[in-house]
This record gives sequence, C-alpha cells and structure tokens, in this order.
Amino acid sequence: MTTTDTQVRKLMEEYQKHGKSGLAALRSGMHRNTASKYLKSGELPSNLKASRWWHTRPDAFAEAWPEIESRLEAAPELEAKTLFEYLCGREPGRYEPGQLRTLQRRVKQWRAQRGPDKEVFFAQAHRPGEALQTDFTCANELGVTLGGEVFEHLLCHSVLPYSNWGWVTVCLSESMSALRRGVQSTLFELGRVPQWHQTDNSTSATHDLRSGKRGFNAEYAGLMRHLGMKPRTIEIGKKQQNGDVEALHASLKRRLEQHLLLRGSRDFESRGAYEAWLRDLQRQANGLRRERLVEEMREMRVLSVKRLPEYAELSVRVTAWSTIRVKAKAYSVPSRLIGETVKVRLYEDRLEVLYGGQVQLETERLRGAAGRRIDYRHVIWSLVKKPGAFARYRYREEMFPSPVFRRTYDRLSQSLSPLEADREYLRVLHLAASTLESEVESVLEQLLAAGEVPGFEQVRPRLESSRPQTPEMEPLRVELDEYNALLSQEVAS
Repeated sequence: MTTTDTQVRKLMEEYQKHGKSGLAALRSGMHRNTASKYLKSGELPSNLKASRWWHTRPDAFAEAWPEIESRLEAAPELEAKTLFEYLCGREPGRYEPGQLRTLQRRVKQWRAQRGPDKEVFFAQAHRPGEALQTDFTCANELGVTLGGEVFEHLLCHSVLPYSNWGWVTVCLSESMSALRRGVQSTLFELGRVPQWHQTDNSTSATHDLRSGKRGFNAEYAGLMRHLGMKPRTIEIGKKQQNGDVEALHASLKRRLEQHLLLRGSRDFESRGAYEAWLRDLQRQANGLRRERLVEEMREMRVLSVKRLPEYAELSVRVTAWSTIRVKAKAYSVPSRLIGETVKVRLYEDRLEVLYGGQVQLETERLRGAAGRRIDYRHVIWSLVKKPGAFARYRYREEMFPSPVFRRTYDRLSQSLSPLEADREYLRVLHLAASTLESEVESVLEQLLAAGEVPGFEQVRPRLESSRPQTPEMEPLRVELDEYNALLSQEVAS
C-alpha cells in the first residue's frame, strides 16, 4: 500500500500533539516502521520519490516507431489501438496484447510534444441578468412512477448563469409547446426578464420543418417578442457554449435522486403531485443563491406581460374519413363533424378538438414515430353498413382494440368466407361500441376458450345474460300514525 502525502501530514500533526510515534502511526493509518522512516526524514512521500528517466525493459516499438511517427504526422487523428492492430497484422506473433498500453503511452506523449494544437476553450465572465439558458434533459434514469406506472419524461431546465438560479418543468418531448411552457413558467416564477434567451439548435426553436432551413421558428420568435427577450443560439455542434445549463443537468438530477432516496418512494399519485414536489425542491435550492440573484434582479426588468396560453391553436377541416391531420399525424374525430372546420388546441401532452366553442374530443398527443390515433367508435357506425370497405381500409389495424378482438377476427376468418367474416366481426365491434367494450371482450374470451365461433349471434345472448338484473322493489309506504302519536305526546307534556 502506497503512503500518501495526506497520511504523512496527519502523522506529523499527531506526533506533535503527544510525541508518541506508535499512536501517531495508528491514527494516520500506516505501519509504525513506515511512520518512523517519515518522522526521521521529515519529508513527504512526493519529495522522497526520485524521478526515473531510464526504461526498465527494452522498447518493443523501437524499430517500428519511425513508421508510427510518420503515420501520426500524416494523420494525427490515428489512434494507438488502430496502429497496434496494424502492426500485429503485419507481423503476427511479434507483439503481445499487454503491449498496447505501452504504445498508447508513447502516442499520448508524442501528441503532447509534437502533435497538432488543440482547441482552446475560454472561460466566460457572466454578467448579472444578461441571459437565461434553456435546455432539455432526459429524466428516465430517476425511475419515477405515476400510480405504479413508469413515467418516461424530460425536464425543461432553465438557468441564470451568473447566479445559477434555476427552474424545471416536466415535459414529454422537445416540442415548441414544451419550450413555451418551460420558459414562461421560469419567468413567471422569477418575475423578471433578462435581455437574452439562449438555446441550442433544437427543432423546437430554430428549425423550420417546412423549408428545412435553420433560423428561428415564427412561433418561437413570437414568444420571445411577447416576453421581451432577444433570442440567440449556440453554434451547431458546440454544446459547450450552453455549458452552464449543461453542467447543471448532472447536479440537478443528482439532487433529485438524493431527495427521492430521502422520500423513500419514487411513486407519485399523479403528474401534478410530481411537479409540485419538483417546484418545492427548486425553491429550496434557489434560496441558497439569493445573494447573487439579488444582483441579477437589479439588472433585469420587471415582467409585465400576461402569460400566453400553453397551447397552439390550429384550424383544421375534418375529412370524409372522419379524421383530422395535426403536425403530420392523423386523429379520428366523431363522424358528425365531417366536412366542418374545427379548432384544435395543441398542448404539449394532449390535444382538444372544439366546434362552436365546445370541446368535442380530448385525446393524448402522439409523439415519436406514431403517425395516427384512430378510435373505432368514431367510424364503426358507418363501417358496419359498408362491410366491403373493411378488407382494404387504411386504418384497418386500429379496428382491433385488443389482442382478443384480433383473435376473434382470425377465428371468424377460418370458419367463414372473407366477406362474411368481415361482416360478423364488424357487428361484434359495433356491439362493443354501443355497450361496454370490456364486457364484450370478456364474452369473446369465453367463446374462444370454448372453441366456439365468436359471431354476433353467439355474443349478444351471452352479453345480455351476463348483465346484472335490477331487482324489483315494492314502493316504500310511509306510516304516519306513529309519528302523529309521538307529536301528540310531546304536546300533552
């Protein structure tokens, strides 16, 4: 075990207290003979260690080094491992795997002495109240659950670089809706507005999906104008320019992890409960940055605008397929709206469809590669009248709400002709839409388990017999004689 300078300093300190070398050695964690040596010399281990300039074994790469050096000069980005594999392939059996580390040290030394210049990063002096940096970070590693279900999410993290005051909001994607909510939540918590807002080159702020060109999206530019901030971005591929918020991602998640451990559970009743917990923690952390925050507050102007809605509003026409298209994704709507123009409120996690100012539909917003959300209840009333359309229906797979319904259709297809199987299945699906899907599914499972063909005529009787019957009760008769007798006794008394 190597003795460190810290141990020897501890040894000297203990020895000066009581003059007992054995006790001092014990308290500094070293053998008494080792302690005696350092007490006699009065030197630290780092001072006693003599530098060695000679090699203890022959240089295995002495012959090949001129070639290696010439290759490094021609292509400095070559790695030692690649060069080692090249030498082993050229001269099999000459080199051993353990010699790779030797070559890596030689190449590292060459880069430091004769290699190309490296990029220099310049530490920046932040000015109070100058800018707010915002970035997204994945929080799945925290293992948070909502009602026992895994909650995959991101955090929209905003930071004032001078004071490190920060704020976070929960989001599901790096969308413009999430960015709008995050920035507004930060500023309305702060109550002040810095001069600049800085982001990376994410598609939510700087990428026009229609033209494919960089530049601020109209929606993002409008948000900045409303809040009174100037937008700016880092250079493409230079995430270190957003270094303050990037560096604070790790400390934020480390703090959250510690408080989850203290809490004793990672499960929350709802997303709202989780967000309330996050807000409390952020306010505690920001309380420790009050001194420098006061300097920032003096330099920022007071926030004096109203909060924008946390949704984008679109006008969309309902197609003859009873669908609307929002952000390149298809959603089904009630068929009564076909041909009408509806308003869609696009939130970060959901969308609302309104007609005449009334909400007609609320559904979860699609994320990622998923391109459609079709509810069979919106189309089954027409589809059951046109069973021939089912065979090549574009959204045919969405007509199987669960694996049980898919197995039902497969069993029907084995027993009936294609058109008859389609007709029977659609009648069963219509039954699920007009009653309870769970009850129909339960009956289908029973029929499939019994080996029966689960047609409409087999499902409906079982469904009706499985429903609980309301018991007949005689009307309640109220006898007032006893009540009148009671009143008479009270009057007489």
